[in-house]
Amino acid sequence: MQRLPVRFKFLIWFLVFGSWLLVLSGCANKEGAAKKTITVWHWMTDREPAFKELSARYEAETGIKVNFELYAPSDAYSQKVRAAAQGVNLPDIFGILATKKDFASFIKAGYILNLTPYMQADNNIWENAFFSKALAVNEFGQDNSYGVPCGIYGVPIDIMTIQMVYNKNLLKKLKLNSGKPPSTFQELISMGKKIKDAQLEGLVSGWGEVWMIDCFANNYAFNIMGEDKVIATIKGEIPYTDPDWIKVLGLFKEMRDCGILSSSIIAMVNKSAEQLFATEKAVFAFNGSWCVNVYQDMNPELDYGVMLPPKASENFALNIWGGAGSSFMVNAESPKKEEAVKFLKWLTSVSQQAYLSEATNNLPANKECLSKIPKILAQFAQGMEYATHPNVWGVSEFPQVIEAWDKGIQLIIIGEKTPEQVALEVQKIKERELAKKR
Repeated sequence: MQRLPVRFKFLIWFLVFGSWLLVLSGCANKEGAAKKTITVWHWMTDREPAFKELSARYEAETGIKVNFELYAPSDAYSQKVRAAAQGVNLPDIFGILATKKDFASFIKAGYILNLTPYMQADNNIWENAFFSKALAVNEFGQDNSYGVPCGIYGVPIDIMTIQMVYNKNLLKKLKLNSGKPPSTFQELISMGKKIKDAQLEGLVSGWGEVWMIDCFANNYAFNIMGEDKVIATIKGEIPYTDPDWIKVLGLFKEMRDCGILSSSIIAMVNKSAEQLFATEKAVFAFNGSWCVNVYQDMNPELDYGVMLPPKASENFALNIWGGAGSSFMVNAESPKKEEAVKFLKWLTSVSQQAYLSEATNNLPANKECLSKIPKILAQFAQGMEYATHPNVWGVSEFPQVIEAWDKGIQLIIIGEKTPEQVALEVQKIKERELAKKR
């Protein structure tokens, strides 16, 4: 057999070796591409287009692809996150829609990265960019009751406050000052007859979803008795039959009797309430800052303002629910956690926060963006001064007690129970649950 010339042997060797290099290079490129993809799970249907746009911008800037995966509604999302945690299959970045206690359980199981070192690097630059009350929702203090190491475990991407809104045109129709909504509870009550005579709805809200009743009642509990007494009640040191708690319940009876409440408020879901307010059939609504986006879609010409719920007492400040609206956590077990942190820093910087606010009509978590947002959103943001939230109180009420309280208020509104009866029933359930812990 004739031997091949040396130059042909070299050529064959070169082609074979080159082919192997191409194969290995292809594998390396695929591996590199995989490493440059961050996966984010979320439930925010209204933000999906904005997230996709931001993902494209980040990839153009850094070469790293961010894959936002939407799972809705929120209940289905929560179930998916729990199942993924049990199967050790969480994405690089995700959010938790649950109580502070559930949040703590994820941290203690090792699923969530402590972000404090990143927040406090370079003279706390990242931490100081946020509203402090937005961070507080994601923070666990020293010696907290949940047994979680002190630290910040989530990144707020927006904030929210829950306040009241009022229709300026309808106030004019009622011959009231459209620039001066009621500032006291008695001023609000006195408007009931005028509103009924004009055949309008007074206050609408999704009180068929009882958590919104709970929120409204908490506002007035803080106003009437102050934070210390509210917390002492949750701890079991003060009963719900205390006169101050009966005063809180009595406010709902007063609103019912004067006709300020919509006749169907306890069966109303928030979407229905938003429709009534947006179509100018209701004078007031109790709603969160997310409503700005909803009302814009329903009625772009709607002329309305934001107000704190009118004070019922001068003894204490009236606090409102507020803080982080949506937050993201980093999977502590992700091999890409460093890349995930860098992306969240980028996402919460001024440019991206301003874009998110403009695109979705949500309040930015970065406080440096306030000058760049619409006036109506800025009015909601001003409420952060009065914001509180159950997730930052350091104690949690029994779910059975909260349910009895909220459903009891519904019964007061329809006239089936008195404030005293509801207070007594709630206290019995409280004592029963306390006894189980002893």
